[in-house]
Amino acid sequence: MNISVTKAAKEWGVSRTTIYQKVNDGELSRTADKKIDTAEMLRVFGEPLSRKRTEQLLDSTHNTHVDSQAVQSCTELEHQLELEKLKNEHLQRQVSDQKQLIENYQQQISQLNKTLDKANASIQDFAQVRLLEFKQFSSNDEPQLEKKSTTTQTTTPKKKKRWFF
Repeated sequence: MNISVTKAAKEWGVSRTTIYQKVNDGELSRTADKKIDTAEMLRVFGEPLSRKRTEQLLDSTHNTHVDSQAVQSCTELEHQLELEKLKNEHLQRQVSDQKQLIENYQQQISQLNKTLDKANASIQDFAQVRLLEFKQFSSNDEPQLEKKSTTTQTTTPKKKKRWFF
């Protein structure tokens, strides 16, 4: 079907100057009666705007239902995402709290170990002092016992002195 340059310009949404330039460049051909074949316009410019608009209107009424479902689905997904973000933040806070608790317990263990070490050192010191006292006490008693036993052998044996009271 052949149409005028003006009608082609309106339908395809291009200027008449553009059509004439395409004709002059050899990209678009005209018939002998100065009209343009619609097949040529389709080849060079694609679908006309009037057809595109009609198709868009038809598609938009069909797509409105699909779009509303997509929007609803997207909204539900956004809500789920927000919920998961909140859950994630809550879990991160819990992990942080647990790490702090572990750190506090480790500090307590460290302090208790220091206290235990001090107590063990005190016990060792006390035991050494008692051992020295015992050694001094027993070394002081031995010569006296030997002297007495040499002088009097018939006397009754004395009870051993104990180092604890």
